[in-house]
Amino acid sequence: MMRRNQSSNLRRTWYLGPVLTALFALAGCGGPSEPAAESSTPAVKLDSSRLAADQTLVRGGSSEPESLDPHKISGTVESALLRDLLETLVIAAPDGGVRPAVAESWETTDHQTYIFNLREDAKWSNGDPVTAQDFVYSWRRLVDPATASKYAWYLAAGKVANAQDISEGKQPPENLGVEAVDTHTLKVSLEVPVPYFVSMLVHVSTSPVHKDTVEQYGDQWTRVGNFVGNGAFKLTEWVVNERIEYVKNDLYWDAANVKLQKVRNLPIASPNAELKRYEAGEIDFAYEIPIEHISRLKKERPDEVKTTPYIGTYYYEFNNTKAPFDDARVRKALAYAIDREIMAYKVMGRGEEPAFHLTPAVVKGFDAPPTAWSQKSQQDRAAKARELLAEAGYNAQNPLKFSILYNTNDNHKKVAVAISAMWKQNLQHVDVTLENQEWKTYLSTRANTDFDIARAGWIGDYNEPSTMLKLLLTDGGSNYAKYSNPMYDALLAKSSQEMDMTKRAEYYAQAEEILAEDMPIAPIYQYVIQHMVKPHVGGYAADPLDNYYSKDMWIIEH
Repeated sequence: MMRRNQSSNLRRTWYLGPVLTALFALAGCGGPSEPAAESSTPAVKLDSSRLAADQTLVRGGSSEPESLDPHKISGTVESALLRDLLETLVIAAPDGGVRPAVAESWETTDHQTYIFNLREDAKWSNGDPVTAQDFVYSWRRLVDPATASKYAWYLAAGKVANAQDISEGKQPPENLGVEAVDTHTLKVSLEVPVPYFVSMLVHVSTSPVHKDTVEQYGDQWTRVGNFVGNGAFKLTEWVVNERIEYVKNDLYWDAANVKLQKVRNLPIASPNAELKRYEAGEIDFAYEIPIEHISRLKKERPDEVKTTPYIGTYYYEFNNTKAPFDDARVRKALAYAIDREIMAYKVMGRGEEPAFHLTPAVVKGFDAPPTAWSQKSQQDRAAKARELLAEAGYNAQNPLKFSILYNTNDNHKKVAVAISAMWKQNLQHVDVTLENQEWKTYLSTRANTDFDIARAGWIGDYNEPSTMLKLLLTDGGSNYAKYSNPMYDALLAKSSQEMDMTKRAEYYAQAEEILAEDMPIAPIYQYVIQHMVKPHVGGYAADPLDNYYSKDMWIIEH
């Protein structure tokens, strides 16, 4: 269990009235690490005697996906769809490890050169064999600047040879350290040993794409009728803002063990609207639960509320390039004035924990350092926040004015309202404007760093602290705060080459201490995975990264 900050035992002395009133107004809405190997956790067992005749899973999806191209996405909504339509070399296991997928086995002797043995029966949905060359083409496409992938940095983060230079246009994609030794043997060469490299490959950005299809249709290759995938399902329907459907792919290598015949995904941005349809029996799997209903649902439907620790942190990012947020005093003042225990336990209340670090405690190999600000009481943090804001020149005559950007969602709005109330109460001399945007617009605005403060959440791509900390590297592809600190970059570079887990953990702790001093973002709470899943859905199992797969599920007679 995640440790609570020591201030949780200190008595609250500040008045919560304005915060709670604002919220209620919204109610209704030590040795070397080994590479990841096959998980020892078996898949959830199927009681085939109780299978329903109609094997259709209806799933909520939070929002309309920005794309179904694995090299053009950055969100969890899109990843959930693509885990069904495309398959990576390895996939996640419920225990946080990995399972063989397109690669039936892999090996390394030095953690720097990896050999993946691909299944000979792996096929594309059009019948073509899935080959090692497909991964070579796809990974080159991922890092090619011409693709403009938001995850072009990912293979560089894994230290794949020349990936960084290629993504910066300094070398051609053909120089990427990935090679088809033969039709079913893939060789990956890294610049330095990376002991957790295999675990990185569960991320959908490393999925293969079908070369002939991409080259024939260009940006239209993801449309229904054009899409060719290698996953357990194949795309059959996409009605924008209404539904995305796919059916079982009979050519999938493990099709005999896939029980669902169809999956219908419904993009519903409002958690309240999604819950209504779930309770009406229209949805089997609800993506998000409205925070004001969680207590009731835990009492009325305890077996349907699925809660799991999550490798993810909800935070507010500051535009570090824009005054006044280029001043660390302002960033710290705003971060200190947020009562994270109120946010986690009262505003959210689903099992979230207060976040004083970017990296959640649930991540393997991380021990949170006791930074100075995290050890203070909230009363002391609020007092320091006022002092810092005054030092920065903000007062009654010169109030701090800014806006908070968030994507349209009831829960995000509640968080923004609560935090703005805390800022007004604790800092007083602030003028806060809330700005919401639809998902695709919000993604574009953030990517262009066209904001003052933006709500953000980072979900780990693999189970190791670097999956969180690499976010804020100077050249990090998702570093929309535009934070840059050479000392921080150097620590992360050292950690990536350190084979000893204990020493690596020390570097991670030092990196978190730098973030506590610079405060480029304000961590708020650490996520939990929480979905509503009907009792007639069998096989659901989430790992700490929320990597669930429809191929593991089935519908029980009901």
